[in-house]
This record gives sequence, C-alpha cells and structure tokens, in this order.
Amino acid sequence: MRFALVESKKVEASPGAVGMCPGCGQPMVAKCGLQRVHHWAHRRMACDPWWEPETEWHRTWKNNFPTDWQEVFLPDERTGEKHIADVRTPHGLVVEFQHSHIDPHERTTRERFYQDMVWVVDGKRLKSDYLRFIKGGKNYIQSLHNGMHNVYNPNRCFPKGWLNSTVPVIFDFGGLETVDDKKGRRNSLCCLFPGRFGNHARLAAFPREVFVNSVISGQWSEGVRRVLDKLPQAEPPMEEIPYQAKEPPVTQKVFVRIKRRPSPYVYDHRKGKLVRRKRF
Repeated sequence: MRFALVESKKVEASPGAVGMCPGCGQPMVAKCGLQRVHHWAHRRMACDPWWEPETEWHRTWKNNFPTDWQEVFLPDERTGEKHIADVRTPHGLVVEFQHSHIDPHERTTRERFYQDMVWVVDGKRLKSDYLRFIKGGKNYIQSLHNGMHNVYNPNRCFPKGWLNSTVPVIFDFGGLETVDDKKGRRNSLCCLFPGRFGNHARLAAFPREVFVNSVISGQWSEGVRRVLDKLPQAEPPMEEIPYQAKEPPVTQKVFVRIKRRPSPYVYDHRKGKLVRRKRF
C-alpha cells in the first residue's frame, strides 16, 4: 500500500515509520528497500486478499489521479471483506492497474464486485504480448473511424486471459517512457471493449492524456456505454441438438450366380486326353 494513517493523516512510507491501516486499523510498517518501491505492509496478514506488491509502473499510473481517489477501501457487505480499489472516482468508476499475472477467477470476481470499472494492463510484462499485437494487427485489425477499429479473431492479437473480460481492458504497450515509434502504436493506449459479434470485437486507440482526462471528468463510463450501444448485435447461438447414436445398418448376405464360360477343351476317352472342343 502507498498510504497509511499517521496521526489520522494519509502518509507515504518512509524509513522507520509506523502507521495504521486506513481500512482495518491494524498496525503497518514501512518497507523502504532498494528493490521495490517504498510501501506500507501489514505486520500480520493483509486485510485485502487481492493485494499485491506495487511496481514503479503501477505507482506512476496512480499518480495521474488525486491522492484522495487512490487506495479507496470498499467493504463487501455480504462477506465483510474489505477490498482496496487502486483508483475510485467520485463518479463511482474503479480503475485497476494490473502488472503481474492474474487468475481468471480472481479477475471475474473483481469485475463482479466493482461492476463499473476498467482494467489498465502492463503490456510490457511479456515481450511476446506486443509482438503478438503487431503481428496479428496486420491481418486482423481493420480501421473504422474516430479511432475505432474492428478486430477479427482477437485471440490472435491479445493475451488469452483478458479476452473474456466483462469490462474494458486497456493495454499499455509503452510503459513509463515515451518510445520512439513512428506509427505511435506503443505511445497510445489500446482499449479492448467487452462483447463480441461473431468472431469480431471492437478496439479503440487513444493517447494516455485522453484516458486520464475522461476518467477525471467523469465522461469515461458514458463514452463506454455509447460505444457498446453501437456494437452490432451478437449472432444468436445455434440450438444445441442432443447427440443421438446412429444404429448400424442391417447387413444381409446376397448370393449372386456368376455364369462362367464353358471350357474350350473336352476330355476324349478314346484318346485319353483333352482335346479342343469342336465348333458347329
């Protein structure tokens, strides 16, 4: 976690500092090593089972938004668990930044819990992700208008673990630094929208500033709704017909008489040998 309560104020971690968790009230200690970014950690067990260590990429993205919007505790009324949203706006939108691999069940659980949310995924975690996107985009991505694209067979362009997401997934292939990219692909965000029509999906590309400004202004959720409303209707699934084993055909023995030509030879008893048959 980035913040802890010190004298009832949200304070970042510093060497030797001691604070309290804003969500559960448990004591926290400052972790200020050289390998990871400075952060707070629970002395015992984290109150959020979804919590994971942050990276510099993670922290930099969160800094695009006001401090009060970061690390917002949201209790689960059914189970009593408390989950920490990376960013939650006053409009109710949750932005989750994901660098490491995430289990599909956990991804689905988060989407069901937060509902109005968007993922921002680190596209530089695996080198093969960006290569897949570039290679697949040449044959499967068709430009439409206003920054929108039609993606045929999205599984050839994007990691499999994000294809079934029920909320928008934004892939950040550029990372923290501006990349020298002539076409500007790595310096733009690629948003894969939920919903499929046949083997097609919708993709939008836009600068990072556009995404940040739309989230801060509260226009992001409304823009997503407009995009989803314009999507073609998905093809109705084919009716499943229960499998029925076919009975093997009944076989019958058929006897066919074959007429054979008579032999051109005949046995001559007087001569005691075969002789050619005479023709009349």
